Order: sequence, then C-alpha cells, then structure tokens
Amino acid sequence: MDTLVINRADGRTDGEDWTEDYEELPGGAGISLILESTTRAGVGPRLHQHPYAETFLIRRGSATFRIGDAELEGHAGQVLVAPAQTPHTFRTGPDGYEAVHIHANERFVTTWLE
Repeated sequence: MDTLVINRADGRTDGEDWTEDYEELPGGAGISLILESTTRAGVGPRLHQHPYAETFLIRRGSATFRIGDAELEGHAGQVLVAPAQTPHTFRTGPDGYEAVHIHANERFVTTWLE
C-alpha cells in the first residue's frame, strides 16, 4: 500500500508558516492542495481560472477576492468557492492570510489571464 501520510517537506512538525503545494495525493483523493500562509499584505496570484472549482478555506487573516464579476472580502472562518472556468484572484489583507486552497482535480491546471 502507498503511504497515506505526507509530511512537511521542511521537516517541521507544526502548522506554522506552512506554504506548500500538493498534487496527486495518495489514496485516490482526486484533489490537489495549496497551503498558503503569509503575514504580508497585498500579495496573491495574478488573475487566472481552472477547468474545475477551487475552494478557499480561510483559517487566519483576510483577503480581497475577485471571483468572476464579484469582489468579496473573505476572512478567517469563511469558505469561498470559485466555480469552474471562473476568473479569480485575491490580495491578502493587512494582517496577512492563511488558507487551504482545494483544487477539485488531482493536478493543477491553470490558465493565466494576466
């Protein structure tokens, strides 16, 4: 049986300052993950889209999201969803941002729009 546990690449055993990408997860999970953690304000990806939905589980801080035509203020304790084929981006808030981005595909497929 393939391993069902993935450890941090940096060897740490806590959840602090953990930013990493995971594709082709074991056990046939069928998703890929981005763990995002920053204390910096005003950072985030360029406008892009995926052929599948992306779900943002915000654990700390906030970010201003643009999902399609909507501009949303996402904050800790919220879940936001960018539907398949919907252009989206975000910029982190003044206190930074920590979230799990769940891609509904085993590998990242991204079309950059800017």
